[in-house]
Formats: sequence, C-alpha cells, structure tokens
Amino acid sequence: MTAAKIFCRKSEGEWTDLGSGNRRRVLLHTDELMMVEFAFEKGGIGAPHSHPHVQASYVAAGRFEVTVGDRVDVLEAGDAFIVPSNVVHGVKALEEGRLVDSFTPHRADFLG
Repeated sequence: MTAAKIFCRKSEGEWTDLGSGNRRRVLLHTDELMMVEFAFEKGGIGAPHSHPHVQASYVAAGRFEVTVGDRVDVLEAGDAFIVPSNVVHGVKALEEGRLVDSFTPHRADFLG
C-alpha cells in the first residue's frame, strides 16, 4: 500500500453532486478496496444498476427501501446489505439519510 491514504476525517473529501439533492464522496481507496459515502434527501433514488464490483453497504442514517436482485427490504440506520457482482440493485430514501458503501475492487469511474 505505497502512499495510500490510511485515514479520512469527516471534513475531508470532495462531494460530487448526483442531482436531485443526492451526492457522494470517495472517502478512501486502494486498488483492491474503496469506501464511499452517499447522502440522500428524502425521496432520493439510487437508480437500479449493476457493476462487476462486489459492494457492501452500511446505512449510517435514515431509512431506505433497498432492492438487490429480486429481493426488497426496508433498512434503517445500523443495518447493512451486500450486493454480489453484476446483480441489479438500487435504493429509495424514505427519509433523509446516508449510506457508506465499500467496493472491491475500487470503482475507477468514481475517481475521474
């Protein structure tokens, strides 16, 4: 892990506007792993999509309707979910909230 950033403070990281009041910021990453924070306004949508990365998500605040493949559940702060590689998934914020997602390998598309 040559020259990799090891710590991230809550004041660090540049937010990327995703539209409709939703945004994301990359917290930390190596070639093998990435941690990203997503902030959603109430009613915000993480549109259904898939990617080759395995994703683990932690609900840091709020309540979300989460769809992973053909499964749907409502998760709240303190809950978590896993998205296997290439499985279609998405979220709807039932109230203002935040997700912390980890991806392996890192999402190069979030870095440029």
